[in-house]
Amino acid sequence: MNIKCIIIDDEPLAVEVIESFLQEFKNIQVVDTFKDPIEALSILEQGDIDVVFLDINLPRMNGLEFLKSLKDYPQAIITSAYKEYALESYELEVLDYLVKPISFNRFLKSINKLTARLISIKKQELSVDVIQQPAHVFLKVDKKLVKILLSDILFIESLKDYIRVSTLEGTFLSHKSLTSISEELPSENFIRIHKSYTIAIDKVKSIEGNLVEVGEKRIPIGRNYAAHAKQRILKNKSNLLK
Repeated sequence: MNIKCIIIDDEPLAVEVIESFLQEFKNIQVVDTFKDPIEALSILEQGDIDVVFLDINLPRMNGLEFLKSLKDYPQAIITSAYKEYALESYELEVLDYLVKPISFNRFLKSINKLTARLISIKKQELSVDVIQQPAHVFLKVDKKLVKILLSDILFIESLKDYIRVSTLEGTFLSHKSLTSISEELPSENFIRIHKSYTIAIDKVKSIEGNLVEVGEKRIPIGRNYAAHAKQRILKNKSNLLK
C-alpha cells in the first residue's frame, strides 16, 4: 500500500527528523512540507493525502484549531513537545500523539498503527457492495482458536499472564496480555479504563463516581484513566440511552 503524507511543522529540525524516519518506509511518500497550516489547505482539499504529521504550536493557527476548522481531514499524527494537548487531540480522533523528541521505535509503532487503519478503511471501501463478515478477533482458548465477534464483547479483564474476555455469549480465558488485545481492538469502540480492564464503550449502562456498569459487572475506572475515559464514554451518544 502506497501512503501519501504531508508534514506541517515550523521547526526545520523536527521536519528533518520525521523525513529521515520516513525514508525507512519505501511505501510512504512525503508529498510536501509546510511551516504554516494555512498553506497546506489547498493540498488537503484535493483529498489525495493519507496522513498529516502535525505540530501544535504553529504560526497563525494552533494545529488542533486547524483540524477543527476542516470539514474533513486525513489521518492525523500529532508531533508536539507538549504532553498537555494529548487529551484534546484524541477527542478530535487523531490517530496518534508523538511527544518530541521522537524515538524511531515510537515512530515505528505509529506507522504500524497507520498502516493497519488504512488497510481497514480500504477493505471497507472495497466491500461496500459485498456481504461483510462481522468484525471479529480470534483468541486461542483451550488449544483452539475461537472466533469472537467484537460486537459481543462486554469487557476484558487482565489476570496476570491471561485475559478473561466477557461477551454476550459467555467468558473466554486466553494466554494474552491486556495491552496486546487492546491494541488489536478498534479504538473508536473500545477503551482501556483501568490497568486491569478494557471495555466496549457502547456496552456501558451507567457511570457512578469512578465505577462503570457493563453487563452485570461494576468496573472501576483507574485514576490515571478517569478524565479521558469518562469523556469518551459520555461522547458516545448511544450510551446511557439503552
